[in-house]
Amino acid sequence: MTALTLKDVNKSFGDVHVLKDISLDVEDGEFVVFVGPSGCGKSTLLRVIAGLEDASSGEVRIADELVNLTPPSKRGIAMVFQSYALYPHLNVRGNMTLALKQEGQSKTVIEERVAKASRMLDLDAYLDRYPSELSGGQRQRVAIARAIVREPKLFLFDEPLSNLDAALRANTRIEIANLHKQLGGSMIYVTHDQTEAMTLADKIVVLRDGRVEQVGSPMELYNNPVNQFVAGFLGSPSMNFLPAGILNEGDNRTLGIRPEDFILDQNGALSARVSHVEKLGSDTNVIAQVNQHQITARLFGQHEIDEGQNLQLSFKPQSAYHFDANGARLP
Repeated sequence: MTALTLKDVNKSFGDVHVLKDISLDVEDGEFVVFVGPSGCGKSTLLRVIAGLEDASSGEVRIADELVNLTPPSKRGIAMVFQSYALYPHLNVRGNMTLALKQEGQSKTVIEERVAKASRMLDLDAYLDRYPSELSGGQRQRVAIARAIVREPKLFLFDEPLSNLDAALRANTRIEIANLHKQLGGSMIYVTHDQTEAMTLADKIVVLRDGRVEQVGSPMELYNNPVNQFVAGFLGSPSMNFLPAGILNEGDNRTLGIRPEDFILDQNGALSARVSHVEKLGSDTNVIAQVNQHQITARLFGQHEIDEGQNLQLSFKPQSAYHFDANGARLP
C-alpha cells in the first residue's frame, strides 16, 4: 500500500506561489526526508500533508484515501514539531495519553501503548515529571513518544532536532533510526541538515522554490545529481564549481569536483593558493583560490599545510561532473 500520494499539489498565499505542481509517492514503511534551502516550501508541504494548511489545488491521499477536506485529527497522522509543543500543565504521562483519551480509547489500550512507547524511548523514570523539569533532549523524546502512542498511518517530523546541541542531535538521530526499524511505520522528515537526510532517509526529496528538483536514495542523489543545484546542495563540504575553461580553453561548461576527489599532485593541472586550513584530526580541509575561484579540498588524514602556501591539485577524470549554462547535468 502507498502511505501517501501527492498529485499536482499547489499552495499559494495570496499572490505568492509557494508549492508548484508537487507529485510524490511515499511507500508503506518508507522513511522520506524533505530537504532544501530556507524558504523552499518543505515545511509548508508537510503542513499541507498534515492538514494544517489547505492545498490550493491537487490531491493529497493518505493510505489511498483522499484527505483534502479531512481535518488533521481524522487523517491518521502524528506530527512532531521543532518546538516540542508539549502541554506545560500536563506531566509526561498526561502529554502521552491526552490524544488517546480524546479518541475514546480504553484505559487498557492507553496503558499498553504508553508502556510500550515509554520503554522504547527510555522514559519510564520521567512519566510523572512536567516539561519544565526535562532537558531539551528529554522533551523531544516525549514529543516522539506522544506520536508513537497514536499508532498513526504516517509520522511527520518538522525539523525535530534543530533545537538540540550537536551531541544530542547525533544521539536522537540514532534513536529515530532505530524507532523506524522497530515500528516499520511510514515517516516524512523535514530538515536542512544534510547529515540527518543522508543517514536517515530511504528516499530524499530535494526542493527548491516550491518545486521538486530530484527524488532518490541518498547515494543516488549524491553520485548522480540531475543538476548543479542538487550537486551543490548535498555533500559537506559542498561540491566545488569552476569554469571548465580553466583547464580547457574555450570549454564553456561548469566543472564540478567534490572536495574529497582532489589529490595533492606536484604535476596537477590546478594551481591553488591556500587561504585557510581546517585541521580536523581525521582529515584536513584546505580552502584555496584557483584563478580567483574559491575551492575546498578535503584531504584524508593530517597534513602540514600553511596559509599562503601554493599547491598543485589534480582529480580523476571519472570523478568530475559537468553542467551547462542552465545548470543541467551533462554526460
